[in-house]
This record gives sequence, C-alpha cells and structure tokens, in this order.
Amino acid sequence: MTPQPPAAAGNRPHFTSMPDLALRDLGGAVVWTNDDLFAEAQNLIKTAPAQYQPATFGHKGQVYDGWETRRRRVGGVDQAIVRLGAPGVIYGVVVDTSWFKGNYPPFISVEAAAVEGVVSVDQLLDDVEWVTIVEKTAAEGDTRNPFKVDAKDRFTHVRLTMHPDGGVARFRVHGRGVPNPQFFRYGHFDLAALENGGLITACSNMFYSSPNNLLMPGRARNMGEGWETSRRRDEGNDWVQVRLAGRGQVSLIELDTSYFLGNAPGAAMIRGRDGEDGEWFEMLPRTDLQPDTRHRFVIDLDRPMTEARMDIYPDGGMARFKLYGTLTPDAEADLVEQWERGEA
Repeated sequence: MTPQPPAAAGNRPHFTSMPDLALRDLGGAVVWTNDDLFAEAQNLIKTAPAQYQPATFGHKGQVYDGWETRRRRVGGVDQAIVRLGAPGVIYGVVVDTSWFKGNYPPFISVEAAAVEGVVSVDQLLDDVEWVTIVEKTAAEGDTRNPFKVDAKDRFTHVRLTMHPDGGVARFRVHGRGVPNPQFFRYGHFDLAALENGGLITACSNMFYSSPNNLLMPGRARNMGEGWETSRRRDEGNDWVQVRLAGRGQVSLIELDTSYFLGNAPGAAMIRGRDGEDGEWFEMLPRTDLQPDTRHRFVIDLDRPMTEARMDIYPDGGMARFKLYGTLTPDAEADLVEQWERGEA
C-alpha cells in the first residue's frame, strides 16, 4: 500500500486558506542555513506536499523530501532563513514535519524581519533586527503544526529555528502581500496579483486546487498550477472573489485557461464593485471561452473598483486571472502614507 501523508493536527486554522508567501513559485528562496547535511533546506518551500519512499538510501542515509540537519553533539540550534516571494503581513505559519517521526525537532521558533532592497546573507546575519512571531513551542512529528501569528507588520524574511536539530518537510508562511507602493507609479500593473496585494476573499468551490493559484505570477506550467472546481450537478455556477491591491481602474482583463482542455469553463463573466457595500457592476459580459487559451479583453470602463468577481459557467478550471490597470490618485497617496508611517 502506498504510504499516505499525515493529516493536520485538529481542524485547519482559517489562516491556512491564505496564500503561502514563501513559496518558490512566488519567488521565495532559502537564502541561508547553518546545516542541511542530510536534506537540503530548499525543500522547505516546495509547492507540492512532501513525498516519502521507505528504504531509499543515498550516500548520506535515508532520502527525505525536506530539510534535515545532522544530530547535534554540542549545544545550539539549527536555523534556516527564507526570503519571502511576496513580502507582507503574516497571519500564521505551518511547520510541517510530514514523514519525520524519530528525527523531528521537539521545539521550534520563528522570527521575522523587514529589510528593504536586496541584501546579502552577511547583512541578514549581522545587521538585521529579528522579531519573534512564534515563541519556542513544542512541535509534533509527522504532523502539520500550525501556529497563529498576531504581528501586523510587513516582513520580507523569516527565520525558522529547530531546537536543537532534526527535520522539517515544509515551511508555510501564510499571509497577505504588501508591496512597496513606489513600484505602482510606473504604468499599468496587475491589480489582482498576490505579489501586489491582491487577495482571494471568497470562493464557491476549491475541490481540486486553491483559487490562490489564479493570482500567482507568470504563466501556469501545468493544470495543477491553476484553480479547478469539482463537477457541478445542479443549475448553479462557480465563482471567485478578489480584493484588489487598492482602489483602481481596470483597463485589461486576462482569463487564461492554459492546460485546461476537457475541463475549461464554457463561459465567464467579470463584475466589479467599489467598496464592500457597493453594487456589483458588469466589467465583462458573459463571454464564451476556449480551452487551453489565454484570453485578453481590453475594456473601456471609467469607473473605480476595489473588488472583482469572476463567475465561470458552469464549472471547471482557470490557470490565471489578471486585472491590469492603475490605482486612483487617492488610493496611491493612501498607500504611500501608510508605508511612510510603517503601517501594513
């Protein structure tokens, strides 16, 4: 029988539905570790769940799909620093010890830092002020250990500490992207993108994959990198709702069904609204879609909005959903003011 990954301990916290800001696919990277002799720390930020094959040995022992350090014979701790793919506010982390049963860390802690610009590892180790966001806490083996974070500051890097050593399969950093608003001043950009502060706020169905995939950067490389719903057996339709980076005006919509061949939606409609209590208005009428196709629609809509909703008919999969436009002058000024006050 093929071994199955462990279930999460208890119910999944709400924060785990938010995007993982540390993912390699979002641009995250493990930039430093003091030790990864048995299994390299870059595995921490892989998108796919950790896999395991028993009795699979390499030169250094059992091969693990995770980060594993040697057994400590002196005092100290083992650490890894991750540069977030999308800097932002962290709502919670998951220290996933899947498949690590006799070699997981008994305790972990997590710190975070905010660093502007591109910095060297030496600067991260010597010149950065780290803030503890998860105190030293017991961890369980072969388990997805969730930890809620209460800090509301914007962070660019996180540091995971194992006390004293061991193995961690995946390290998830769930939160909301908060970019530097200075980058918004140079033409049109994707108001829905995770890295620009876009956020999924509601979704009818995420049976096969997360709607967060819709807002990832670049193009999907396969069907698994998009959003796919289960097959509907009623008269309804599936939908997803997005809060934009800020109040803005959209001039181009992109609906990408790449890699969805027999399961692309037959049609889609896009609506927007200005404020949570605003009335929904039509941006793109119900429009037929083609499978495995990047659809782009230029719209002439002189109307600001803060949220968008995509309805697909009746169900299916979408690789990417992009809304190109500009912030309103007031929204841009507000973001810059918040940034200068150090608010996220």
